[in-house]
Amino acid sequence: MGVPLKQAIKVGAYVLKQHLTGNRRYPLVLMLEPLFRCNLACAGCGKIDYPAPILNQRLSVADALEAVDECGAPVVAIAGGEPLLHREMPEIVEKILARDKFIYLCTNALLLEKKIDQYKPHPNFCWDIHLDGDREMHDQAVSQEGVYERAVAAIKLAKAKGFRVSINCTLFDGANPERVAAFLDTVNEIGVDGVMTSPGYAYERAPDQEHFLNRQRTKELFRAIFRHGKERKARGIRWKFNQSPLFLDFLAGNQTYKCTPWGNPTRNVFGWQRPCYLIGEGYAKTYKELMETTDWDKYGVGNYEKCADCMVHSGFEATAVVDSVKRPWKLAKLAVTGIRTEGAMAADIPLDHQRPAEFVFSRHVEHKMAEIQGTEEPAEPAE
Repeated sequence: MGVPLKQAIKVGAYVLKQHLTGNRRYPLVLMLEPLFRCNLACAGCGKIDYPAPILNQRLSVADALEAVDECGAPVVAIAGGEPLLHREMPEIVEKILARDKFIYLCTNALLLEKKIDQYKPHPNFCWDIHLDGDREMHDQAVSQEGVYERAVAAIKLAKAKGFRVSINCTLFDGANPERVAAFLDTVNEIGVDGVMTSPGYAYERAPDQEHFLNRQRTKELFRAIFRHGKERKARGIRWKFNQSPLFLDFLAGNQTYKCTPWGNPTRNVFGWQRPCYLIGEGYAKTYKELMETTDWDKYGVGNYEKCADCMVHSGFEATAVVDSVKRPWKLAKLAVTGIRTEGAMAADIPLDHQRPAEFVFSRHVEHKMAEIQGTEEPAEPAE
């Protein structure tokens, strides 16, 4: 299992406490985006299409810690943009660890060799390196040659220095299950501690709109990948996923889950993003305001057109974790039988009554530009 035992126990106890106290909506993972600036321009990314004054904005150390304290989630995923471009990131990490949180610091690894000595190994800290498949798959996904080799070298360096390392693997339409399986073999051999995988979300502003998976194709792809996994298991090879087994079962079409958008609340330079990490349709000034004033029932598969094909971990991992705590027998059964890769799939949520998509990106950009006009900080030099 890719999830450390300490983390599994602490998160499980946290969920159980929330359940016993009758708290219906609570966070599991804080998605902290301290900046949108990145040193790559991936074709499937919807996080970097902003004017330079917005890309130059940063959450301060105080902003980041306030978000951690206000939210209270046991796990913090620091994403972006590219977090290693943030000069105060080592201080942010150190002070979040002092709060006994689990941190996954997401990075494309291009700056990791240069920055790694600013960090210290810690049982609650894990590098989460973006790696979307083998050399050809990844370099195509990030729209730049040579990135795969640098990422693999960074993984080996981090492991040699005693860090936990996971990879974040996003899959798109056209992914070949056999190649994905071979890639999972490779990262297993390298010594990666866990893999977090997910289908890509169709960001409305992503340059490449042709290669996002729909739900049926997602299920077929992951069933095919997991069939290869069963063959490996029979030979004594076990892939380590840093995810709930029930979420992986969901990806294979064996669970009917609604998303839990409040499970992974997002704090970025705009504020607290409504309703989730993937869709920005309004921002709250505080976490309390986010939770109390967001119309959660307007979103999710079957409720909103933008959510129709989403099966992304940031929306459904929390659902699976809560299900595993409330119904541990499902997890126990899955541990014995493994993920089913043949036969009928679980019923999907109908889309008959979903409301049409709203496109509000430009409005949020205009508001932010008006806010920072004349007060923006100078851009950091390229690294």
